[in-house]
Amino acid sequence: MICTRKKKDKKAIFGWVMYDFANSSFTTLIVTFVYATYFTKAIADDPVSGTVLWGRAITITALTVAVLSPLLGRFADKSKCRKQFLFLFTTISVLSSAMLYWPLPGEIIKALIWFTIANIAFEMGMVFYNSFLPDLAPPEKLGRLSGLGWGMGYFGGLAAMIIAMLCFVNPDIPWFGLAKDSGQNIRATNLLVALWFAIFSLPFFLFVQEKKEIKQQTTAEPNLLDRIKQTVTDLLSFPQTLKFLLARLIYNDGLITIFAFGGIYAAGTFNFSFQEIMVFGIVLNIAAGIGALFFGVVDDRLGSRTTILLSLFGLTTAALLAVLTTDKTLFWAAGILIGIFSGPNQAASRSLMAKFTPKSKESEFFGFFAFSGKFTAFLGPFLLSITTDIFNSQRAGMTVVLLFFIAGAFLLGKVDENKGVQAAMEK
Repeated sequence: MICTRKKKDKKAIFGWVMYDFANSSFTTLIVTFVYATYFTKAIADDPVSGTVLWGRAITITALTVAVLSPLLGRFADKSKCRKQFLFLFTTISVLSSAMLYWPLPGEIIKALIWFTIANIAFEMGMVFYNSFLPDLAPPEKLGRLSGLGWGMGYFGGLAAMIIAMLCFVNPDIPWFGLAKDSGQNIRATNLLVALWFAIFSLPFFLFVQEKKEIKQQTTAEPNLLDRIKQTVTDLLSFPQTLKFLLARLIYNDGLITIFAFGGIYAAGTFNFSFQEIMVFGIVLNIAAGIGALFFGVVDDRLGSRTTILLSLFGLTTAALLAVLTTDKTLFWAAGILIGIFSGPNQAASRSLMAKFTPKSKESEFFGFFAFSGKFTAFLGPFLLSITTDIFNSQRAGMTVVLLFFIAGAFLLGKVDENKGVQAAMEK
């Protein structure tokens, strides 16, 4: 019986980690490096207006996810249907990613609509995926498991990037006879994302089971307004969690901005070609994967809060270098540093949230986690797009990320990790 239980646990962990491996193809190829760059260079009228429009799409995603995630998270906890919600949003994201193959240069609205739907579904899926983390490991091993997930995610994005580069972007004659002059070979990378996401997410749905605790019968769920009030009341009773989410509200804006505009910035300011952007993405994914795996051990030894603070120091240094330098080699160095520290930042943030989450409220609290990552997430892309527009300079726009990292680190310094863990255990 014990042996069978261990095998089930290993299968569940494998399935959970593979979902990170699967979904990173979306963030790597569509959100950050390939499609974002293709949109600004080929579909939009020019790179500056394309950057502004892409920022608007990211903003719509952020606001939508911020509103929906805590409410749907609470509903999923009550109805024990986290897995069903994850399957629904995964399916929508996969299908919408595939639809991005069809918009041609000049079809701006069509491209933005499908991207926004895919991105909202992706982010909503992450609410329910992350909520399974506390079920799979004890508190003292959450850092390693979260780091393993992020590390495998970056390696998944790396593998998808290599296939895209070797099969679609770089060859003189792309696979399947795809035409280069109409950008068909670049647009086909969206089909690769859809297929990759669908196939490698299957182990999660096969091996990860939702816990079905028997709970005492309660009164019917309140109406929407009362539900919102109760959700907010739940959060206010956990002050350390609230302070952490406030800090993440700020520093995550910087990360979102870098992820959304990293490839765009490299192409527009340093004249990276599609091939160079692909190589850049590969190197960053390797660095991020290594960083997430290494700092997962640091997380369990020094604590999640300390790990996040270390990552923010590294990210601030790297972002400052990327903004100030005009040398392509130094920009590469800045990009590698961003990769090394972005993985640990996300992994340690997720593990800290897992430590702060009381049992039976996993989806609700990870809904708050998504809320903190999205409620003001429009500010980074919005300020970047506005600053880029005003100064007609991507370099000027990218300076906004520094403010988010510094302010977020300051607020995180006020969080007491031990008190937050204790409060979650007592509920």
